[in-house]
Amino acid sequence: MSNDGFSVGGSFGGAFGGGMGGPAAANGAPANGGAMGGNSATPPAALISDVTTQTFMAEVIEASRSQPVLVDFWAPWCGPCKQLTPIIEKAVNDARGAVRLAKMNIDDHPEVAGQLGIQSIPAVIAFKDGQPVDGFMGAQPESQIKAFIERVAGPVGPSDLEQILTEAEAAREAGDLARAAQLYGGALSMEPENAQALSGLAQCHVALEDLEKARAVLDMVPEAATGDPAVAAARAALELAEQAGALGDLAELQARIDVNPADHQARFDLAVALGSGADKVAAVDHLIEIVRRDREWNEDGARKQLLQFFEAWGAKDAATKHGRRRLSSVLFS
Repeated sequence: MSNDGFSVGGSFGGAFGGGMGGPAAANGAPANGGAMGGNSATPPAALISDVTTQTFMAEVIEASRSQPVLVDFWAPWCGPCKQLTPIIEKAVNDARGAVRLAKMNIDDHPEVAGQLGIQSIPAVIAFKDGQPVDGFMGAQPESQIKAFIERVAGPVGPSDLEQILTEAEAAREAGDLARAAQLYGGALSMEPENAQALSGLAQCHVALEDLEKARAVLDMVPEAATGDPAVAAARAALELAEQAGALGDLAELQARIDVNPADHQARFDLAVALGSGADKVAAVDHLIEIVRRDREWNEDGARKQLLQFFEAWGAKDAATKHGRRRLSSVLFS
């Protein structure tokens, strides 16, 4: 096994010739570690992990029987290791599940590196089907690491963040929130501060009525992206959900309107509650009715609430299109 001058001598075969059963057991590794196998559906958060002497059998040897595993041998004092880490982590994430990365600190866990005969770090060894199959030594440019991954796992193609986000948006619009959230998470593993992915994930949490998680996700938006339209839409959706949650019994609001159609506050509150997702078209119609009856009510509050709806729902939403048509008809008739 060699790559760019990297080679491992007799200790390599000696350590792993028998599937590492003997040496691993001698170093405290379990004889039959539970496989952490994966495939292309492996969640992005599981693609990169730290490994110890005790977990090496399960997280590398056994896991590599179903998915190639790259082991990065490093140490805190190693300058080239610090250069390699962000590059190889990005390449692994960009490969979208084709491989996993296990990082082993040789200061804390020197045994496996010793068995492999590794004398210089950083050193990366790829395991497949329980055996080491390739490797390299020293910091490498991203292009060479991607080529290395393709030698080990086969062609993985370029990462396509835009495609992932498109699929996520489609899943969210179709109501498949679990898949949408998974796709947004995959996008964030590739670009942690991506505003569209963060706002989309927040929208999923809002739709699932987990407002605390939605707030936490939006808190992760970088300051430079606070004005992004997708972020603004997510914040508006969260605000609507929070307002709706404080309004109480919708039947009581409807009863007030039935008794007094000019009870604009009850109609407004009902619209806000419905606009959080229960019946967006009805929410629009209630606010339009307020505008029709009294444009100046609450300092043009009904029209302003409609605009917040449109921002939260997005321009493509059917209720937004319906609302814009009706609002235009009322204002310019």
